[in-house]
Amino acid sequence: MASSFGERVKITVFGQSHSSAIGAVIDGLPAGESLDMQAISAFMARRAPGRNPGDTARREPDIPRILSGLVNNTTCGAPLCAIIENTDTRSQDYDALRNIPRPGHADFPIHVKHNGHADKRGGGHTSGRLTAPLCFAGAVCAQILAKHGIGICATITKIGDIEAAKAAGDSVGGIIECTATGLPTGLGEPMFDGVENRLAAALFGIPAVRGVEFGAGFAAAATQGSQNNDAYFVQDGEIRSRTNHHGGVLGGLTTGMPLVLRVAIKPTPSISLPQESVNLATGESEELRISGRHDACIVPRAVPVVEAVVACVLLDFMEVAR
Repeated sequence: MASSFGERVKITVFGQSHSSAIGAVIDGLPAGESLDMQAISAFMARRAPGRNPGDTARREPDIPRILSGLVNNTTCGAPLCAIIENTDTRSQDYDALRNIPRPGHADFPIHVKHNGHADKRGGGHTSGRLTAPLCFAGAVCAQILAKHGIGICATITKIGDIEAAKAAGDSVGGIIECTATGLPTGLGEPMFDGVENRLAAALFGIPAVRGVEFGAGFAAAATQGSQNNDAYFVQDGEIRSRTNHHGGVLGGLTTGMPLVLRVAIKPTPSISLPQESVNLATGESEELRISGRHDACIVPRAVPVVEAVVACVLLDFMEVAR
C-alpha cells in the first residue's frame, strides 16, 4: 500500500482500525528540534471523539508512545516513530459485514484488490482511525513550522444539521477551509510538483475527502479575468496582492500571500438506515443494516486532520528549499 508521502520529510502511516496499534514514522526531520509533547497531545485531542454531538461512542485515549527519534523530547536525526494503541475495539460488530460491502466505504474495491484477505473490521487500513497517527505527525511538523513563523489554521465553513441526521439514523458532511500564513515566496516546483499538486494528493489521502480547491476555486470559472486577477502593490518594501483569489499559489509556487484551500467532506457512510448491497459469498442482493458505533458527522474531527496534512506537506517543502 502507498501509505507514505513526502520527499525529504517522509510520513508513513501504519496499522488498521482494529489492529493492536496504529502509528506513524516521520523520516527526515531536522535534528535538534525540541518538541512540546503536551501541545501534541492537545492537538490530537481535537481529533478524538467525545467533543461533539455527532461523534462515535468509541473511546480511545490516543496517547502516542514514542519508540524512536527523540532524546529528552528533542529530535535526534533518527526516524521518529510513534504508536497509538487501539483499546476500545468491538470487532464482533463487523462479523455480519464480512461479506456485505458497505455503500460509501472501500469495502468492495479493497476486497477485490486483496482477493478477500483485507482486514475490513472498522474499515481496516482505510479507516478514519488512521488519521490519529496522521495528527501526531502533523502536530510535530506544525511545531517546527511555527518556529519559522508559519501558522496553519482550519475552520468549518459549511456543515449539515448533525442532530437531525443523527436522530434519523443518517449522517451529514461539510466543508473545511484551511489557511497557512508566513510562507516564503517561491516554494514548489512546476509543473507536477507544485504546492497545489502535493497538497491535493495528500489531502485526498484523508478518508471522506471528496474535493479540494484553492483560492476562489471553482467559483473563479464564473468570473472574468479582470475580476479574478489579483493586482500587485508594494507594502513595507514587499510585493503583495490587493486580493487573494489565487489562494497564495500561482504556477504551483507560493506567492507570499496566505495559502487558502478548502476540502469537501462527505457524509459518514456508516448509517443505521437500511441500504441495498450484495452478499459477496452468494452473489445475491441483500439488505444491509449497520450496527455499532459511528459518527453522524466527521467534519468537526476532520478539522485538525486537515491542518496536520497541510503541516506535513509544507514542512517537506521548507526542508527541500533549504
